[in-house]
Amino acid sequence: MAAAKRSLIDWLKQLDFTLLLLTSMLLFAGCLFIYGVGQEAGGEFVRYWVKQLMWLGLGMGAFVAVVCVDYRLWGRWSWLLYTGGVALLVLVLVVGREVHGARSWLVVPGGTLQPAEVMKPATVLLLAWVGSRPALELKHVGHVGILGVVAACPVLLVALQPDWGTCLTFIPVFLAIVFAGGLRWRWLVLAVLMAVVSAPLVYEFGLAPHQQQRIRTFLHPSEDVSDSGWNAHQSLLAVGSGGVWGKGYMRGTQHVLGFLPRTVAPTDFIFSVVAEESGFVGAGAMVCAFVGVILCCLRTAAVAADRFGAYLATGVAALFFIHAFVNVGMTVGVAPIIGIPLPFVSYGGSFMLCCMIALGLVQNVHMRRQLADE
Repeated sequence: MAAAKRSLIDWLKQLDFTLLLLTSMLLFAGCLFIYGVGQEAGGEFVRYWVKQLMWLGLGMGAFVAVVCVDYRLWGRWSWLLYTGGVALLVLVLVVGREVHGARSWLVVPGGTLQPAEVMKPATVLLLAWVGSRPALELKHVGHVGILGVVAACPVLLVALQPDWGTCLTFIPVFLAIVFAGGLRWRWLVLAVLMAVVSAPLVYEFGLAPHQQQRIRTFLHPSEDVSDSGWNAHQSLLAVGSGGVWGKGYMRGTQHVLGFLPRTVAPTDFIFSVVAEESGFVGAGAMVCAFVGVILCCLRTAAVAADRFGAYLATGVAALFFIHAFVNVGMTVGVAPIIGIPLPFVSYGGSFMLCCMIALGLVQNVHMRRQLADE
């Protein structure tokens, strides 16, 4: 018994406690502000914090399960997990529930599941595993193309829902891993230039009218503040009205009075609520926490025992970065509103599960950073 206790203590000592502390702070803040929004808004929102705690419990269970199994074993299973995710993405196109014009949800016992969110850590896992194979050299464009196929599959399937905001989050993960693998700068610059050149074609032929309107609203925010630009305008008012110290917890007005729609306040625009009620100090502290989380992931990538671990932690860092950057950017008008939630903070079960699994993968790599390659 004593030996088992010492073994458990030694195992726990290997955790990245800085990363654990930062994510715990974000999770606590998320539950706190979701509770506040619910109590102020009333109605169905009152119990949102209870549901969030339930999803957090499921996420913690997934986190422990991911951490307990060597990440290299997860890598060997990555094809199976990825294939299962692809099957769910195909299934949701056939029998999924349509919400706000996108068929993104599967009805499951006890609620709904968004397969695209579960697909994110599965894609990171397979990209890192394939990219770390000895036969591949990511300095060669031809080998990078193999990873491109892995990334393209979920991007295309999610785009068919259509959910362009979610499908775009896979691209930075792919770019981060091939960059960590040593792909030359000129190829990355060429890829960016191709994306810029093809953007008008994607806008004209690939986006639905309401998605085109979001882009126009982002480029010209003052032209339509009463319709499609309403959320962005009210979010800016909420953030700006918070001042330095904020109006006080549960004393916000933009979402309570319905100017910032109550349906988005606990989800895509939770940062607006944080900024209004806790001001620049609270919002700045949350941004710093996200910077710390991303730096911890990159530190794990730097000390990983093998290339697979390094790529895995890098991919998760990119995943957290794109979500945090775009979500915060949406609330302050520097990014278009594309419905990307804030990691660990926004209300939502599928995304909470995604974040906790991704966090578990990074902790897994960190705990086994002193192991030699097999």
